[in-house]
Amino acid sequence: MQVLRVSFPGCGDFHRELKRRVSAHFESVQSSPRDALGMYLKTVLILVWTLASYSLLMFAAVNWWQAILLAIGLALGMGGIAFNIQHDANHGGYSRNRRVNQCLRLCLDLIGGSSYVWYWKHNIVHHTYTNVSGLDVDVDIEPFLRLAPDQKHKWYHRGQHVYIWFLYGLLPVNWQFWADYRDLMNGHVGGQPFPKPSKGELAITLTGKAFFYFWSLVLPLLLHPTLAVLGLYALTSFTLGIVLTTVFQLAHCVEEADLLTVDRDAPVLPVAWAEHQVRTTANFAPGSRILTWYLGGLNYQIEHHLFPKVCHIHYPALSPIVAQTCREYGIPYQSHSTLWQALMSHLSRLRRLGQPEAIVSTSS
Repeated sequence: MQVLRVSFPGCGDFHRELKRRVSAHFESVQSSPRDALGMYLKTVLILVWTLASYSLLMFAAVNWWQAILLAIGLALGMGGIAFNIQHDANHGGYSRNRRVNQCLRLCLDLIGGSSYVWYWKHNIVHHTYTNVSGLDVDVDIEPFLRLAPDQKHKWYHRGQHVYIWFLYGLLPVNWQFWADYRDLMNGHVGGQPFPKPSKGELAITLTGKAFFYFWSLVLPLLLHPTLAVLGLYALTSFTLGIVLTTVFQLAHCVEEADLLTVDRDAPVLPVAWAEHQVRTTANFAPGSRILTWYLGGLNYQIEHHLFPKVCHIHYPALSPIVAQTCREYGIPYQSHSTLWQALMSHLSRLRRLGQPEAIVSTSS
């Protein structure tokens, strides 16, 4: 496998000034970027929500509509774990204590993923080469979808804005049963190699998978009819996939976010890393406290991409600082005022990229 080495043209004054202002903000409010009390309380609430949904589904539901509601509640609880707990912990933004982060990132393993694979796929590759076709795995779902105009067009891509929701729903099953194993065996994501897991990391991954299979399928099959278990597993998984994938796609797969390809003869991206993050990312629904709480601040994706090691509790306070600095440096700060606007922009990009005449933007 030939590895493509891509670089950014230096740090840039924008990033230096932004870091200075954010640091000054935390000093002025006398607050730590991590170890927020509100985050610890939220963690307890989300875990209780998820465990209660599962327990009631397993031992208390007596009819079909109760089971359906509880399965959806379980899916939303698992989504809350993914958005809030494991996401902050995997980025090192949950606590200053490394062991706390290492412990809580394992919440992803408990819901069927691999915190080890996620770290390299998401933290390293995606957060470095955001929206760079050929490197960012989040824009590479070929041949099922065409998420970048340099990707080969298939006739069925014309309808991808319709059938994409079915594929989004299949995301959890994919990483629970296939993609994590594939990436571990291949040792690379997005064409970028990552280190083989240590024996300890591999043991954690495999133990996490086994525990997930036990609580999600084996134990329910021992206590309930097979068809009911499989049907509710499918509903829970599909709901989780729709919620997870849609939220992450609304940050980058929208019309306002830049999408780049790399000139392999001159693999240097056009702007410095921090500016690249802003140009390839968009916020949505910043005024919704409910969404901000549930999504772990991922509707403030610009702030997250610039400061992934800051607890998401602080993103709303950082947003005006980032927006003002962007204005001063002439960098577009994209934000959809509502969830609906972001969804429409997402569908517009999917519809446009589904056409064979879509034009590609390059980094050169």
